[in-house]
Amino acid sequence: MPVLPSWLTEPLWGQFVALLPERPEYHPDHPLGCHRPRISDRIVGLVLDQIAVDGSITKASGGGEAAGRSPVDRGKQGLERLGMTDGYGIPLGRMPAGANRHDSPLLAPTLDLLDGLGPLPDDGTVRLDAGYDSDKTRALLSGRGLYGRIAHKGEKAPIQASQRWHVERTHAWQNAFHRLARCYERRVTVIDAFFDLADTIITVRSLIRRAWTTYR
Repeated sequence: MPVLPSWLTEPLWGQFVALLPERPEYHPDHPLGCHRPRISDRIVGLVLDQIAVDGSITKASGGGEAAGRSPVDRGKQGLERLGMTDGYGIPLGRMPAGANRHDSPLLAPTLDLLDGLGPLPDDGTVRLDAGYDSDKTRALLSGRGLYGRIAHKGEKAPIQASQRWHVERTHAWQNAFHRLARCYERRVTVIDAFFDLADTIITVRSLIRRAWTTYR
């Protein structure tokens, strides 16, 4: 399933395909002399049976449409983003809001971003922290045909236990871009544009890392 629009990937495809070995469309060793054709190298696979969602708060000293009083920064203006990744950590989208907003009401519009990816696997799992430990969240996921792997309130557990470290790592990758570590923009459309650019770079870097081992 494509994770990026074609107008972003087309300029990179010519350089990427030059690194791939030439392979026949059909496997030459098939006993019947025929077989299903190879899946094109242009297809980017997503691990959509394992989805992780978590929030991150950054400073937004200039205010704006997605700014609010931050509960972790002495009430200063901050930006809350609820990020979503696949099982490898590829960013699938985010929902920006004021830092005074709780994560759980943002879950439904964040999951709506999956609609553009086509049908999801039947056994899809969404991994969430203890802030989503409620019957309302479970009903929301069940209504979408998803299973929730949710940490329990009051029970301390390492982030690896719920496999949410993928989205936490992606938050760290995004925050490594100075433009995203502190929000200077006032309009949500501009904020999303900068995040889309960063997510493109993160995704292409991941493809390159996979190519080092897959096509060695």
